[in-house]
Amino acid sequence: MYWHDHENFRVLPWKKEQNAYKIWLSEIIMQQTRVEQGTPYYERFIAQYPTVQQLAAAEDTDVYRLWQGLGYYNRCRNLLATARFIANELQGHFPDDYETLLNLKGVGQYTAAAIISFAFNKPYAVVDGNVQRVLARFFGIEIPVDGTAGKKYFQQLAQDLLERSDPAGYNQSIMDFGATVCKPAVPLCEACILQPKCVAYKNQMVNLLPVKSKKNIVKTRHFNFIIFLFKKKIFIQQRQSKDIWFHLYQPYLFETSAKATEMEVNRHLQDVLKVDVALASEGESMQKLSHQTIIAQFFSARVTSPDSLRKEAGKWVAFTELKNIAFPKTIVHFFEKKGYF
Repeated sequence: MYWHDHENFRVLPWKKEQNAYKIWLSEIIMQQTRVEQGTPYYERFIAQYPTVQQLAAAEDTDVYRLWQGLGYYNRCRNLLATARFIANELQGHFPDDYETLLNLKGVGQYTAAAIISFAFNKPYAVVDGNVQRVLARFFGIEIPVDGTAGKKYFQQLAQDLLERSDPAGYNQSIMDFGATVCKPAVPLCEACILQPKCVAYKNQMVNLLPVKSKKNIVKTRHFNFIIFLFKKKIFIQQRQSKDIWFHLYQPYLFETSAKATEMEVNRHLQDVLKVDVALASEGESMQKLSHQTIIAQFFSARVTSPDSLRKEAGKWVAFTELKNIAFPKTIVHFFEKKGYF
């Protein structure tokens, strides 16, 4: 705690926050997101929806639009569901017991512990990647952090070490220490106050800990987007399957197992959509997700009548409307590049 009181200069807008709504919001936004990326989103959400009741009353489209670019859109879906449950069923009050918090959509052990320790100062250890790294290195623990046994081990160890007189301060301290001193790459070992007792440092194992047993298998997907145009309108569809970008909008898409040629795209237009139009290539882009790499090709096709796509689920929207609709980052970048908005 000495380091936290005298040397912890990390500034975050939600630090020392005791409002359960703001703590919950920050934790949901920061899941699988770098602090530098997530902080502006947190600030925009708080400005737009300062209370859980205001978030609960918001239109889905508006919230998805505000979330646009953060990825992992199931978090946004859970965010809305939990906000509405808190506002409507619990009269706007977050539960102050751990088990009830765990039953909220999108709230796991880490988020529940964060809410209950920071908002209610109850003795629950918050264990994230930063905490696991500090503990693994300091104690020289070689149990994989991503296995069931490892997760239980580190959770119990963190709970045993928790400063019960100030759980919020202790949790914030060890997380910040892992983020700023005991960093994943190039840790500040020479300036670390724990160095004299650090097992990893003594045994030259700093770069070997923590241990991870699993490797993400990244698959490549080929998306072919066709920008159907009619006057100053674009045909768009809402993604419905529980895949990436659920509930976001996109131009007409068909996916192929490999990069499609322009001839294959034309054949799809004629055989599947029964549309005979001139096709123009508009370039391609790549977006890397945690488990997927999306290679997107864009084509434009101007139709003579909006009825050309009457059999397809979707809608025509004016260029001027596009900024009010939530699209995946890949589509946003394409629209910006082409000047559609």
